[in-house]
Amino acid sequence: MKTNLADLSAFVLVAREGGFRDGARASGASASALSDAVRRLESRIGVRLLHRTTRSVAPTEAGQRLLQRLGPALREVDAALDSLGELRDRPAGTLRLNVPVSVARLVLPAILPGFVAAYPDIRLEVTAEDSFVDVLAAGYDAGIRYDERLEQDMIAVPIGPREQRFAAAASPAYLTRRGRPQHPRDLLGHACLGYRTSQGALAPWEFDRDGETVRIEPTGQLVTRAGRTTDLAIDMAVAGCGIVYIFEDWLRPHFTNGTLEPVLEPWWQRFSGPFLYYSSRTLVPPPLRAFIEFLRSSNRP
Repeated sequence: MKTNLADLSAFVLVAREGGFRDGARASGASASALSDAVRRLESRIGVRLLHRTTRSVAPTEAGQRLLQRLGPALREVDAALDSLGELRDRPAGTLRLNVPVSVARLVLPAILPGFVAAYPDIRLEVTAEDSFVDVLAAGYDAGIRYDERLEQDMIAVPIGPREQRFAAAASPAYLTRRGRPQHPRDLLGHACLGYRTSQGALAPWEFDRDGETVRIEPTGQLVTRAGRTTDLAIDMAVAGCGIVYIFEDWLRPHFTNGTLEPVLEPWWQRFSGPFLYYSSRTLVPPPLRAFIEFLRSSNRP
């Protein structure tokens, strides 16, 4: 069955953007043109692909199945076309990245300014979210995650600091009022500002020293979601409401200006830094290849 590739692309665009008007804004095409393209596709295959109401557009079961299969296929087509950009003097195109909130906040600001200056014809689209994402199916060129979240069939390239630490901190006023913990178990008598992981579980606090590992279940009046509400937890700690536990890099400005004080620093747990990852099953688009080479050259002595 011969199908117009433009009609397939229109369907994918409308499904991902959640409507014909949003698809039109994202693509520059008219909403009516996208509607006609999807209608032609549905007529040709004899199956309804989209549920349409006055308020929303969503894929049917058939549409969802087609979307899952089309996403990687269309990415291959785009990559094949983008590869022709190698014939140009400078790589060009769009690089789409999916990253954790912490990476968007703490890692990328030290890397992206140099990259965009070196490659002015490359456009960056960065989405920050902490849940697991199938980057290919979601339309991204690559993702950034920590090693425990990497898929086995992906190629991983180090990005950012190669070692980081979890840190605990509280305001000087809080520690003067409640006392300074000398051992992680002392935290059981303190107001700990806990957080939930992207899977929804309340995260334990872990500390290491001289081969001893201590795991604490935090208790306190505030629980936040890791990443998106981390700044709220830090603000609460600055206000003297309790002890916060998060990446050291997130807290360092507060250590510098004195609004927060390190807690149990000899016990802070170390972990490896993040990785850029992408599929080994696809052509590497020129913008992504340029970013990989930029990272590797930046890491060379």
